[in-house]
Amino acid sequence: MQFPTAVDPQWIASFINAELIGATGHQATGINEIHKVTPGDISFVDHEKYYDTCLRSAATFIIINKKVDCPDGKTLFVCEDPFSAYVKLVKHFRPFVPSDKMVSDSALIGEDTVIMPGAFIGHHVTIGRNCLIHPNVTIYDHTEIGDNVIIHAGTVLGADAFYFKRRKERASQYDKLESCGRVIIHDDVEIGAGCTIDKGVSGDTVIGRGTKLDNQVHIGHGTVIGSNCLFAAQVGIAGKARIEDEVILWGQVGVNKDLTIGRGAVVYAQSGVPSSLEGGKVYFGSPVDEARTKMKELAASKMLPEIWKRINS
Repeated sequence: MQFPTAVDPQWIASFINAELIGATGHQATGINEIHKVTPGDISFVDHEKYYDTCLRSAATFIIINKKVDCPDGKTLFVCEDPFSAYVKLVKHFRPFVPSDKMVSDSALIGEDTVIMPGAFIGHHVTIGRNCLIHPNVTIYDHTEIGDNVIIHAGTVLGADAFYFKRRKERASQYDKLESCGRVIIHDDVEIGAGCTIDKGVSGDTVIGRGTKLDNQVHIGHGTVIGSNCLFAAQVGIAGKARIEDEVILWGQVGVNKDLTIGRGAVVYAQSGVPSSLEGGKVYFGSPVDEARTKMKELAASKMLPEIWKRINS
């Protein structure tokens, strides 16, 4: 998320009750997760395992829970609970604003776009030309939709990321990491009925041009999907996955977080994808392997009872 205007680091330190260490001559321009940061961004780290990754990232400002050597050109905000400090900033710069009507006055809707009865369009939503939004679609604030997009009934765009920090010492153990990202839908996309596409924690969840989603598909926070992909019903993709152009996922494929599926890959139905896949190949199984290899394994496994019988006869 980018701030409306640049923010002074001294104000940030005061606001989150942190000690400021390092450079003070530049201003913060946004807030972002570590895998999406750019210069000027604020990020946070609260586990020593990830200190080095965060300190070496493009983030200019880092909220951290321990005094460490500050890299040149960076600013550290040292506080007891970076997670809560980060959430406080998100709530300040992207507060929840209730709606009092089904289509917000701040929404921009293009020429020849049809909004069917019962659809909800939130604040600062942009919808392009010649789109069709079917009944009971919910489009959360700050979502951007291109031209010639069809969204079928009951789909939800822009719900919060499923992202929590566990606090075992408390009765209510999970703290929510507030989401301030967006959902971006490019031109010529069609989204089936009952789909859920979550916004990024701080960046964007993106559906590329010409991609088609069947009914009941779930896309997790911060996932980036390329152009002309095809996902059948009940596909589920965890957060921060990257699906390149022309990928086909058949029904009930499950995709793990933080991985890449290469261009043109095809994954057969009911497969599980735990790690990145090379493009241009066909996959099957759970965990997936190349389909021909997996089919041979299944055929061989059917022979095991007979082999066992011969061994023991």
